[in-house]
Amino acid sequence: MDINIKLLNEFAKVPTRGSAAAAGYDLYVASEKDIDIAPHSTVKVNTGIAVEIPEGYFGGIYARSGLATKQGLRPANCTGVIDSDYRGPLIVALHNDTSEMQTVESGDRIAQLIIQPYLNVDFNVVNELTDTDRGEGGFGSTGTN
Repeated sequence: MDINIKLLNEFAKVPTRGSAAAAGYDLYVASEKDIDIAPHSTVKVNTGIAVEIPEGYFGGIYARSGLATKQGLRPANCTGVIDSDYRGPLIVALHNDTSEMQTVESGDRIAQLIIQPYLNVDFNVVNELTDTDRGEGGFGSTGTN
């Protein structure tokens, strides 16, 4: 599948994969200067790109595990959603979960983009739902193992 991408500034990079089998495409900081993120705060980080996601798909923005475990940085909303009709810049709200100042520089990988299909559905209001063995059992109702 081809995805059209627009580079919005001179620091922008085309998303890349870390390996041939990687599901996510790394998104990069596209900034003229370093970006400091104070402890337990969130900063909107520009990736310098806009994408044209085909209808029937969305772009999921996910954390990079290395950045999360080594620097305590992750997308603030945990998973971002880019709808197929959005044409604006991709911005990652990056949250610092640590008690120390963290810095990202232009060209740093900060999140990953995964293109995913979705289903359009219609919701039908009914008086009863079909029965299952699980029924209404929620949070931990299927056991601990």
